[in-house]
Amino acid sequence: IECCSTATTMTDNIPLQPVRHKKRHDNKRRDGCCPWSRCCGGGDFRPRTVWLGHPEKREQRYPRNVINNQKYNFFTFLPGVLFNQFKYFFNLYFLLLACSQFVNELRLGALYTYWVPLGFVLIITIMREAVEEMRCFLRDKEVNSQIYSKLSTRGTVKVKSSGIQVGDLIIVEKTFVPDFCHKGSCFLRTDQLDGETDWKLRLPVACTQRLPTAADLLQIRSFVYAEEPNIDIHNFIGTFTREDGDPPVSESLSIENTLWASTVIASGTVVGVVIYTGKELRSVMNTSNPRHKIGLFDLEVNCLTKILFGALVVVSLVMVALQHFAGRWYLQIFRFLLLFSNIVPISLRVNLDMGKMVYSWMIKKDSKIPGTGVRASTIPEQLGRISYLLTDKTGMISCLRFLILKNVALHIYSLWRKPSQSASRAPGATKVRKTISSRVHEAVKAIALVHNVTPAYESNGVTDQAEAEQHYEDTCRVYQASSPDEVSLVQWTESVGLTLVGRDQSSMQLRTPSGQILTFTILQIFPFTYESKRMGIIVRDESTGEITFYLKGADVVMAGIVQYNDWLEEECGNMAREGLRVLVVAKKSLTEEQYQDFEARYVQAKLSVHDRSLKVATVIESLEMEMELLCLTGVEDQLQADVRPTLEILRNAGIKVWMLTGDKLETATCTAKNAHLVTRNQDIHVFRPVTTRSEAHLELNAFRRKHDCALVISGDSLEVCLKFYEYEFMELACQCPAVVCCRCAPTQKAQIVRLLQERTGKLTCAVGDGGNDVSMIQEADCGVGVEGKEGKQASLAADFSITQFKHLGRLLMVHGRNSYKRSAALSQFVIHRSLCISTMQAVFSSVFYFASVPLYQGFLIIGYSTIYTMFPVFSLVLDKDVKSEVAMLYPELYKDLLKGRPLSFKTFLLWVLISIYQGSIIMYGALLLFESEFVHIVAISFTSLILTELLMVALTVQTWHWLMIVAELLSLACYIASLVFLHEFIDLYFITTLSFVWKVTAITLVSCLPLYILKYLRRRFSPPSYSKLTS
Repeated sequence: IECCSTATTMTDNIPLQPVRHKKRHDNKRRDGCCPWSRCCGGGDFRPRTVWLGHPEKREQRYPRNVINNQKYNFFTFLPGVLFNQFKYFFNLYFLLLACSQFVNELRLGALYTYWVPLGFVLIITIMREAVEEMRCFLRDKEVNSQIYSKLSTRGTVKVKSSGIQVGDLIIVEKTFVPDFCHKGSCFLRTDQLDGETDWKLRLPVACTQRLPTAADLLQIRSFVYAEEPNIDIHNFIGTFTREDGDPPVSESLSIENTLWASTVIASGTVVGVVIYTGKELRSVMNTSNPRHKIGLFDLEVNCLTKILFGALVVVSLVMVALQHFAGRWYLQIFRFLLLFSNIVPISLRVNLDMGKMVYSWMIKKDSKIPGTGVRASTIPEQLGRISYLLTDKTGMISCLRFLILKNVALHIYSLWRKPSQSASRAPGATKVRKTISSRVHEAVKAIALVHNVTPAYESNGVTDQAEAEQHYEDTCRVYQASSPDEVSLVQWTESVGLTLVGRDQSSMQLRTPSGQILTFTILQIFPFTYESKRMGIIVRDESTGEITFYLKGADVVMAGIVQYNDWLEEECGNMAREGLRVLVVAKKSLTEEQYQDFEARYVQAKLSVHDRSLKVATVIESLEMEMELLCLTGVEDQLQADVRPTLEILRNAGIKVWMLTGDKLETATCTAKNAHLVTRNQDIHVFRPVTTRSEAHLELNAFRRKHDCALVISGDSLEVCLKFYEYEFMELACQCPAVVCCRCAPTQKAQIVRLLQERTGKLTCAVGDGGNDVSMIQEADCGVGVEGKEGKQASLAADFSITQFKHLGRLLMVHGRNSYKRSAALSQFVIHRSLCISTMQAVFSSVFYFASVPLYQGFLIIGYSTIYTMFPVFSLVLDKDVKSEVAMLYPELYKDLLKGRPLSFKTFLLWVLISIYQGSIIMYGALLLFESEFVHIVAISFTSLILTELLMVALTVQTWHWLMIVAELLSLACYIASLVFLHEFIDLYFITTLSFVWKVTAITLVSCLPLYILKYLRRRFSPPSYSKLTS
């Protein structure tokens, strides 16, 4: 195909996949593998000269075109994991404890009593990290191994993505080539970069279009001079030079000649020279530094362990002080630190980590949110405390579009398809009917002409592309345009009989229901701009020679352009209330003389050096007067299923929703209204465009006077406000019930997330589905990616992935809430378990003259926190206070978690007091009731301790699960069975006596019964909110 060899465009690199890298990039510096080496392209960013098809002629080293999302490599894995574990005080403390047992003066028992628990925790952590690293490695390998076609002196060869170099000529193919490809142009979608889903036109280098084949690109002597890599995805500066010409030919290059990575080609075959690779890609440089996320819950638990460590030190000092610092008191301090080391529970971290794995498994297996994935299993509790939800529009809130056309006439279909029948029904008085019919014809024809849509044809397996293009096959036609709204309009005209079948840069072909082809010559096109808010076209009908100026635009600007009428304002209001984006369509017939006069003035205005834009606009406005109003069109964003109820649930749960999108202001505002992100009784304040500090100050003051008002602001205005009035703007924005930021760059989205975290201290959740959302997702406390029509970039970079926006409600209200409450209960119970045995040790040492002698030794101390109590305590991860249906029906229950009440200093202190009470009762009871030997104290106290823990689990459980019952019975059976092997610590004859049974029963009842009574009284007179819903 001829166009395959001539449609030559510039390209970044080809892999359209997520790229996450370790270093944050800026415009000044490129990070290499080491600061003093240039082996991977290190050093300052510099412009470059790239010879076509000759990567060996490079002037500098460029980074490899590889994706690496791994945190470690083969050699750094084990040291890196161990360092990340022991850099935290919690794990380092237990390592020092275990190492201290090698010192004879500090040894309190067998080495395995300290090393086995620590080793178990480390093995679990290493296995989890290894699994995640292997998954990451396999994903990276899949992307880096993708095969692409490269032009070389040996012809077309296949090359892996990782083998692409700067200067290579890469062929990007599509299964079909549209009729306009002989012009060398192609359409491109950049939604993975900037969030805009419209198709953008890209143009090739003009002088390469005259080459017979693509292989001739290797025969000419040419190079590209390109600017240094930067993050600007909307601009490019470069030149193309062909030196073997006479004279040499140079062409300027701009953004219209580029094809960035993470973009999609609509059709055709593009041959491009690679300019940037690896870390220098625009998509990579717009991706924030992926950070290792540590949950707020983990930080709170870490704070509690520091308090416990402080208590450990205080108790040890008190014990030594009560000995009057006699002898080698400093060694006694260390021995007491080891003796009371259970105050800081080593099993806390492994219990919580295993709990997180269970929560992640539950999320994946939930049949009501199929396809949901968990990529970061360390932060499921974050889902239960989200205060701000930041979402992208595309793919989650808006998915499809449909068109509604309103006109003065009714029965548009019948009038267009059967005009003769309509006229024949009233032959005597058809003047009005014919007038209405002709107006409908004109309205439909105007909609079919005033746009920038181009039809393309592809093979469907039966008809090849050339034949389909020649015969205008309907089944092979695909519409492409820079706006999906315009595609909707053209599809609607096709549905009523007037079909756009062909278009190039100078003409347009329409087909009527009878099969007649109408050809129109395009004389002028006036594209849509944000300032003018309208788009126009001047065409000549080849069959009649009539010249017509068609114009469509927003109702606010078209109202002053069209002739006076009495229905425009009313109909626009009706359509706006339905949530439609309204366009007004009008026309004006021109004579040949009028058009020639306009063309002369228009060309002269475009040649002006000063005030060109103003002069051109003035000439065009001379035509935009007293135009004939034809019709209104309305386009609506069709929402995904249950988007509105989901947003309502989030709002009732106390979560504020911000929408950050790269779309236009009008589109974003309309979508926010349509999705009920902004409720009907709320006003919307559209932040006017500002460029200076004074303008920002005035606009902020105007916004400050608004109350309970949703904010809509553009990315440019946001940047100015954050530059001069960051604190004031964030203070006002956080008070808004909803915020919509349009025209947001990827880095701006991440900046907003970061500012919310810093200014409010609340948890944020970012939801996105495109490559332009990766920065925001990685920056947020909890990132959720939607596997939608924009690919999997966001879902691969996110902590959680969902398939539909509505699944977000259940993910937060059910799984997030349960994960947080379960982890809070689990952590406090593990602390309670450790404090109980530590309290007993303190009582024991105090009674026996403050001796640093362990109460329990060997297997007793290990078995207590493992096989005897581990399963019942861990079964708390299955507990829940309300059913999932109730949690979804009453999202206000989620609001209670935002205050952090399940795990607070108040609840922590309550559990500490319970632990001290129970530990003291058990130890004093055993000392009081023991008969003659020390082993009787051990038998009575340890058995009472195990029974107390099992009963406390039963006291804590709110909804029983069959596994909880199994865990309780299994633990009790394990303890009874192990007594046979514990004759070294426990008198087997004594435990079979009735005396042992009644003493243990009495101590256990005294330690647990008061707590059961208090729990009953509390539920009776001060029930929690959820209990009212379950009664």
